[in-house]
Amino acid sequence: MSSSSTDGFQAFEHLLDARLLRSLAKLGFGKPTPVQQESIEHSLGGKTQDILARARTGSGKTLAYALPIVQKILLAKHGLSKSSEKYFGSRALILVPTRELAEQANRQISEILTYCREEVQVANIARSISTNVQKLLLSEKPDIVIATPSRALASLKAGDMTLSESLESLVIDEADLIFSYGHDTEMKAILTEGYLPRHYQTFLMSATLSDDLETLKGLVLKNPVVLKMQEETSLAQQLMQYHVYTSEEDKFLLTYVILKLRLIRGKCLLFVNDIDRCFRLKLFLEQFGLRTCVLNEELPVNSRFHIVEEFNKGKYDYIIATDANPTTGKSSEYGVSRGIDFVAVACVINFDLPTSTSAYTHRVGRTARAGNTGTALSFVVPSEEFGKKKAISCPTCREDETTWAKIVRSEQKNGNVGPDGIPLWRYDKKQVDAFRYRMEDALRSVTKVAIKEARIQEIKNEILNSKALKAHFEENPKDLEYLRHDRAIHPARIQQHMRHIPSYLRPRIAAIPGAAQDPKPVGYVAKHKNPKTHNKRPGNSNRAKSGRPTKAKKNDPLRKFRS
Repeated sequence: MSSSSTDGFQAFEHLLDARLLRSLAKLGFGKPTPVQQESIEHSLGGKTQDILARARTGSGKTLAYALPIVQKILLAKHGLSKSSEKYFGSRALILVPTRELAEQANRQISEILTYCREEVQVANIARSISTNVQKLLLSEKPDIVIATPSRALASLKAGDMTLSESLESLVIDEADLIFSYGHDTEMKAILTEGYLPRHYQTFLMSATLSDDLETLKGLVLKNPVVLKMQEETSLAQQLMQYHVYTSEEDKFLLTYVILKLRLIRGKCLLFVNDIDRCFRLKLFLEQFGLRTCVLNEELPVNSRFHIVEEFNKGKYDYIIATDANPTTGKSSEYGVSRGIDFVAVACVINFDLPTSTSAYTHRVGRTARAGNTGTALSFVVPSEEFGKKKAISCPTCREDETTWAKIVRSEQKNGNVGPDGIPLWRYDKKQVDAFRYRMEDALRSVTKVAIKEARIQEIKNEILNSKALKAHFEENPKDLEYLRHDRAIHPARIQQHMRHIPSYLRPRIAAIPGAAQDPKPVGYVAKHKNPKTHNKRPGNSNRAKSGRPTKAKKNDPLRKFRS
């Protein structure tokens, strides 16, 4: 083990400025992650080389490139007077696939600049700002520019940003997503049409390797150092993955049971495949007093980022999110599951199965981050169950079985699961069915009209939440309570009795043989003793082993109701 991994960031005091080390200490970063350690050593120690780093989400890739580029900027400016022409210039360009990632990178870099803000300026031009404001920002020649490829190319073409003489570092973050988000044309133009100097250092950061990444590697890297990080703990040890075969209607039933009975403790992300389903699920859960917030591309980027920040602070526990699909013609600069830094997520529920293996990787990558453990549960709709209830059917579910087979093979290939694949979550169907009539009643209340009104109401809320009304809310702070992202939108019929579970519905857990029986009802689904009654198809009884409730390990929130 190297001294840097045992002594922390102080082991790099010969490579990193004391002000950066002080910022890291203040932020509580005790020691570098493997990708940070390797990146710092190869980019600052001795010969400067291009970096191709493959490391999973939550491994600290942002600081892995941010620390070297800031250090290089500080060295370049050392001893220069502010009156010198060489003092000012954009020395680093960071390209990211989505605006959310741009905000995240901007925040993390700003944090490490606490003690050297006067020397290093950062501009995020991926934000929704006017052309005039963007020109003004770039006219000051910020040291670091953060942008999506389309924004960067537009600024280069307009002459608002000039890099041909000043650029020292180019970062392509989440590089595996650049092409899948439709940025291939812009990337090729930036790299090949003379906007960049001949010599600069490149950081290509990615969670996965793909054919598109090989193409990008050939365009931008020269004899790179390839960092394929072997983490101290494997993803298979940190992430518990499960799946369950279910009808489209039973997705709502299982989600209700899981959340209302607190089968999952802690924060949870629920992924669906279109915006209407975001609001259908939100309105459905509101019938039971379960507050959620919706995250989708209809919301302004600042609002989306604010939702993530409040979620990370623990203001609420559940986010219902949808992925943007670039092939649909929607914004290619939006992405919920791709690289956003959700903090301490206990569980990811794929309410709708993603349509590709890469999307699955990025979705489940929102949990089990930075050494923490997490759980992923995916609902898979068998072909014979698809389309039985058109009102709640999701078109992508038609291919669930085929897609799931690909996902399992991919996870096995990457060593994230064992040879038996992703285990089945087995539950006691009889006890879950006790809640069915409530689910059906709540689902009937969520009509197309209710969903339409909810979408309109959400947009109205965002308009009211604008900065233009900031002074009003400072004078009337109570009004802010009405603008919480997770507040009920209430266009659906609300039945107050649905919020509470009567005692006769609460499942009871049989005592462990030889132990005293606890007569109190327990708020989660029982295990059943006979494994032969398990069946992976919906409509049949899925039973698991009975037993007295025991304290579940933190790394397996689903342990208490699986067999």
